[in-house]
Amino acid sequence: MGEFKHLVIVKFKEDVVVEDILKDLEKMVAEIDSVKSFEWGQDLESPEMLRQGFTHAFLTTFDKKEDYTVFVGHPKHQEFSATFSTVLEKIVLLDFPATLVKPPPKAPAEEPPATLNDQK
Repeated sequence: MGEFKHLVIVKFKEDVVVEDILKDLEKMVAEIDSVKSFEWGQDLESPEMLRQGFTHAFLTTFDKKEDYTVFVGHPKHQEFSATFSTVLEKIVLLDFPATLVKPPPKAPAEEPPATLNDQK
């Protein structure tokens, strides 16, 4: 089995300072080693009738489902989740093994950094 994904889509309650929540969320995932990667975004393009009020999406990637299980049980995640749930009007959660259809292109090999000797 490949990577395991945790997708959260939310609509925040009125008067919530979203930037503060995002900072806390980024700090939390950075401190939990089982997280392979984390990314988030705010919807800016979808028509309201399709968005249904949801404004933000958060995608956490793990190497395997067991790493996700460690994440969910981690005290920092549990503490954050208790606070996070109080600022949400709506939420959708999807947890799934990922099926990779098109891998990202490989980055070109980086050249070694120039040294002082190279400048002579």
